[in-house]
Amino acid sequence: MLPVRHSLEFALDQETESEYESSPSPSPPPPSPSHDMSRQQQQQQQGKPSQVPALCQLPPPTREEQLLAIITTLQQQGSRVEVARPQVFNGRMEEMSAFINAARIYIRMKMTEEAATTQVAWVLSYVQGGIAEAWKDNLIDELAKGESEVETVE
Repeated sequence: MLPVRHSLEFALDQETESEYESSPSPSPPPPSPSHDMSRQQQQQQQGKPSQVPALCQLPPPTREEQLLAIITTLQQQGSRVEVARPQVFNGRMEEMSAFINAARIYIRMKMTEEAATTQVAWVLSYVQGGIAEAWKDNLIDELAKGESEVETVE
């Protein structure tokens, strides 16, 4: 496959040849006063619409590509952006959703490069007191004995 540059030059050569083939005289067009102008600028000045070959036009990005670009930008800025850390969680059910959401946001913005075990340990460091403390202690014991495995913080 030819590089895009060569294909574009070929397309422009074809366009030039077809213009000269359709004209009755083989002589070149008269020089314009501003010979430094590009063909597109000359056509626009003469009132002709510029014809950009289809090879030059890129398709618009897909929704997935747009989202990926946003996520990549956020991750790159994550180290520079201040992100709130979750409040200490003591097991109160009415606070659980806010704790989980705050932990997820922080991990996505600041800890994407960390291993899942590191992310889980970080979350567990915010589980303190109340009935949550006993749950955390049991989970840490299971992890230490190899009775539980961590694949993801989710």
